[in-house]
Amino acid sequence: MKLVARTVVVAVTALATFYVVYWLPFSLIMPGERSEWIPYLGSLLCAFLAGWFVWRRSASAPSGLVSSVVVGALVTGAVGFSAGFFGPLVFAPGANQGPLLGLFITGPIGFL
Repeated sequence: MKLVARTVVVAVTALATFYVVYWLPFSLIMPGERSEWIPYLGSLLCAFLAGWFVWRRSASAPSGLVSSVVVGALVTGAVGFSAGFFGPLVFAPGANQGPLLGLFITGPIGFL
């Protein structure tokens, strides 16, 4: 992958990870039980690790068909799980079994 494309992908990944990690666990789950610097350090650490992982994985294309299929299955499974798990939490907060949709239906279907 070209250097400019890798840099853009890593920047988008790190920025998205920073915001998701900052807002979801630190601001929504623990709103009053934190000091000011803990969310920033935790979010920066997760963003750095996600960016580093994407930078390493995008250095070269997968070497074989099986590797490409496994990476594609993991990515679509993660997207399906995220949509099925967090979607009911956001759009139907009163549904107590909403996150099970991501665990048992959309995650495995996305992986397949």
